Amino acid sequence: MLSKWDELQNALKLQFQTPALLKQAFTHASYRNEHRRNSLQDNERLEFLGDAVLELVVSEFLYKTRPDLPEGELTRLRASMVCEPSLVKFARKLEFHKFVRLGRGEERSGGRNRPALLADVFEAFIGALYLDQGLEAVRQFADQHIFTQLDEAVSLDYKTSLQEWVQQNLGLELKYETIEERGPAHAREFVVQVYVDSEPLGQGVGRSKKEAEQHAAQVALTELQQRAGRGM
Repeated sequence: MLSKWDELQNALKLQFQTPALLKQAFTHASYRNEHRRNSLQDNERLEFLGDAVLELVVSEFLYKTRPDLPEGELTRLRASMVCEPSLVKFARKLEFHKFVRLGRGEERSGGRNRPALLADVFEAFIGALYLDQGLEAVRQFADQHIFTQLDEAVSLDYKTSLQEWVQQNLGLELKYETIEERGPAHAREFVVQVYVDSEPLGQGVGRSKKEAEQHAAQVALTELQQRAGRGM
């Protein structure tokens, strides 16, 4: 019968060379305090390390894949990917809450589903993976479980900002339309036009429809703000 740690590694398609690091990543201080005779270590130091490693890997990815974005936009986008709500979403999707080792009091108070605790566990896991297998393993893990959420994070920014601006200042409707798909299947590009009350105001290109919509929304928002500055 597989242990829960074997089940976790199988689910993640990983095999820790030092299983104690994996267990430490999921060990809350409350559990360590109740098992002092076992000389356990909690995950706080791993969380500290994982936070830095995660920022580095995400920064590196954005630098390489978003050459069109200035420093400020890269910083904003990185923040949206490593903020607590995002880390909690990643942890829950991977069902990390099932493996956290908690003290009895923390368990009774619902700590297993507390957002801050789950975010800490996710960072601690990143720290443990880095120590066990190095930066490349963290990159591969992030490719599978973090960077796949990038389009969602990006589209949430400019599309939401445009929607809010239009509602507050114009009270009009927005519509996104894919006007072209081009390129071979392995390098597909989408061209999206955004309309404000049937007027075309922004066109964007991206590797996915969501990314193209984000770029179109950015162009439209800039245009509307410039018009407002000129008195429309």
